[in-house]
Amino acid sequence: MRCKAGIVAAMLLAATAVTAAEAGKMAPGFSLPDANGAMVDLSGYKGMVVLLNFWATTCGGCKIEIPWFMEFAKRYKGSGLAVIGVALDEDGWKPVMPFVKAKKMNYTVVIGGDDLAKLYGVESMPATFLIGRDGRIVRTDVGRLVDRVECEKEIRKLLGAKAE
Repeated sequence: MRCKAGIVAAMLLAATAVTAAEAGKMAPGFSLPDANGAMVDLSGYKGMVVLLNFWATTCGGCKIEIPWFMEFAKRYKGSGLAVIGVALDEDGWKPVMPFVKAKKMNYTVVIGGDDLAKLYGVESMPATFLIGRDGRIVRTDVGRLVDRVECEKEIRKLLGAKAE
């Protein structure tokens, strides 16, 4: 899956896919290994607010958002925010690992695939899902950059912090 390449094929696929990744629905579960081989299971984050971002090293918009998400992870980790990046690079860890190290990404990264992307209705990237403490999707931004200010306001609201 690429940032905009193959979007027509992806849209046709998504048009036939049944997706649970809509606001108000429970976030589809997954269990994938991180760079160290530790399993990352979405169900283990129940009770936390999760910012779930599908990205790729070749996606220009993703490169813009990643520093924002790193800032959110740093600022709100102690308040109950978890940021999980799902890289959709076709070559897996080979391009992702050097990227993660170069950017000094401070949040959990896993490698996803077409099946997980399909579950979430990811047609193009970047694709970001904000998941509440109850495991329900609160906000979706698929195929466009998140509105940084609005996303942070929503995070603060979900964490119970006073919005600026």
